[in-house]
Formats: sequence, structure tokens, C-alpha cells
Amino acid sequence: MTVDSATPPPSLALHWFLPTYGDSRSIVGGGHGSRAGAASGDRRATIGYLSSIGRAAEEFGFTGALTPAGAWCEDAWLTTAMVARETEKLAFLIAFRPGLISPTLAAQMAATFSRHAPGRLLLNVVTGGEAHEQRQYGDHLSKDERYARTDEFLTVVRGLWRGESVTHQGTHIQVEDASLPFLPDPIPPLYFGGSSPAAGPVAADHTDVYLTWGEPPAAVAAKIAWIRDLARERERTVRFGIRLHVITRDTAEDAWAQAGALVDALGEDTVATAQANLARSESVGQRSMLALHEESRRDGSWKDPRALEIAPNLWSGVGLVRGGAGTALVGSHTEVADRIAEYAALGIDEFVFSGYPHLEELYWFGEGVLPILRRRGLFTAGAQQTGAAHTPFLPASR
Repeated sequence: MTVDSATPPPSLALHWFLPTYGDSRSIVGGGHGSRAGAASGDRRATIGYLSSIGRAAEEFGFTGALTPAGAWCEDAWLTTAMVARETEKLAFLIAFRPGLISPTLAAQMAATFSRHAPGRLLLNVVTGGEAHEQRQYGDHLSKDERYARTDEFLTVVRGLWRGESVTHQGTHIQVEDASLPFLPDPIPPLYFGGSSPAAGPVAADHTDVYLTWGEPPAAVAAKIAWIRDLARERERTVRFGIRLHVITRDTAEDAWAQAGALVDALGEDTVATAQANLARSESVGQRSMLALHEESRRDGSWKDPRALEIAPNLWSGVGLVRGGAGTALVGSHTEVADRIAEYAALGIDEFVFSGYPHLEELYWFGEGVLPILRRRGLFTAGAQQTGAAHTPFLPASR
């Protein structure tokens, strides 16, 4: 399968992450496929703390911040609505699950949010890859049925946002004469991820941005080609994004030392328990994340952070205990910028980053990597940062 050549956009869209389950200087569990209550941190996910992350991301010129959804974290809609009041222009990529609320209500909620925070809503459609978690919410459909329901759900939502009166009698969704009193302006873009065969047509038919978790460049290129071909058949164009953690420091040695500290804090029992929980996942993407460090777990080499480097500067250590996005870019500021440029050259337009802790790692990234991306013409948003690249909470390493 070949990948179309793609020229990076004038400015990449960068997003950060709101840890609505708590934060820590260690890797916090939870994420896609985790049990309820699996996530915890040394810092409570208060509105004050989450707002400090949002304001910092806003100052650096980030486009938005992802708010996760699941049984392991706070409700995304309510939390984001409160944090939005504490920021001025940052957009929010709110994760939500079709089928847990009606499409009419979801369309109405999006319109209301957009009315009070114009242009600051992005929506991350999460079909749900974990049957055990879906059942907690009363959803007993199979995985393929959930994708079919998502297709119907988005058909209704798109129609409502166009101002239509919608009647839909589908297999999973039935609405009669649905309409909205106010339309979102602008219409929020839809983000969507999924690696199973059933996910591709849904992405190609409905979504604006297809999201993938951080895999080696060749695997990412194959996903881009897959979705791009499906979208072309439908005479649509889809943008592409990637979800990654990041550990960036003034030197590569310092970055890998930090990765090592994160691994050192993990006990074998903790890793074994997390992996047993994540192994239940029906998600093809989650199985891909687990496979990235399977050999290292089997031979015990996972305790050496460099053994988990699955591609240049791509580290799979986060996935030892966290579900969902399980890889991080690790290296000097220049090396991390190089990897971002590499993914951009494949066709990735948007990046969703996070780090431990989220506030401090945001400053490392903002003061260290963003100036390099600006000099290369890859990122133009936000004010120029000057001075030595180091987090204000710690002394510079050089």
C-alpha cells in the first residue's frame, strides 16, 4: 500500500490533554480499556488545576485540549464546560460515546456549548472498544454493532447541524421530527479513531480528522493510506491526527533518564495487573499498543527504558500500565521536533500530546520544542518564547 505525498500545512494544530482522573510525576493508570477506578494520581483533578493546564496551553498557542471520556475519569462535558470559563480562546476536544445519549441531545449539547464558547468546541467520537465498560452504562451491543450505531448516530447529528428536520428509523437509532432551536456556528469538527475494519467506513463517511495512537511511522503511514483511500472513494477529504505522550529535555540523556524514572516507579505486580486488565480489550488499536512492548515484558527487559524504544525516539513504556495511547516521544527538544516533522511529512496535521506531570511537561515542550517548530515553519500560533528552554519549576539542566 502506498501513501500519497503530503505537504505539511502552514501550521500544525497542536493539542494538549486534561487529566480529569488526576495527575502525578509517575505514569497514571487508566485510559482506554481500564477498569473503573484504575486511574489515580497524586494531584486531584480540580477545576483550578485543570484550568492552569488549559491557560498554559492557551499561552503557548495550542489549538485545543483533549478531555477524555470513560468510567475511569470525570465526565467530559461537565468538566470542560467549567474549564472553558477559566480560559479565553483554547478549544476543547471533548470525547463522547454515541449510544450513551441520544443523537438529538448530543447535537443540542454541542450547539449550546458552541453558542456560549464560539469556535471552541471539537468533538472526539469514541465508539467504545471495551464491552465490559459499555455494559456498565447499559450498552450491550457487540463491537461491530457499536460501529453501525455510530454511523447512524452521526448521520442524525450531521443532519440536525445542517438545520434539517430529521426522521431516522434505523437498526439502532430511531428519531422522529428532530430539530434544533439553535445551530452551532461554526459546526464543530468531528475527530474519530479506530483500527478495526468496521471503523474505516465510519471515519471516511463522517469525520473531519482521523486519529491514530502513536505507532512507528510505517504503521501510521499505512493507516493514513487506508482512510485516505476510503475517503477518496466517497469524494471526501479527511485530515489526520496522532495521540502521543512526550518527554522532552534539554539533552537526550536527561529525557531518557526521566523515562527511566517513570519505569523505576512501576512494580512488576502493578504492570502485570494492568496488562491483565488491558488484555480483555476488544480494540484492535489497544492490541497494537500491547504488542509494542510484549517482548520486553516477556523477557523482563522493560525495566531498561531503551529496550522499549520501538522506533527512533518512540517509547512504549507508558502502555505498560495505561490503556489507550501508550507511546511517548522521548529525546532532546530537537529530536522530538524531528519526529514531529517526520509524522507531519506522512500527512499528520494535528498532534494531541500529554506528559507526566501534565503542567510541567507542557512547559518543557512549550519552551523547548515549540521554538524549533516555529523556526522550521511548522508551527506559527502563539507568542514567541525566548530564553533558555527549561520548565520554570526546575533549574535548567545545562
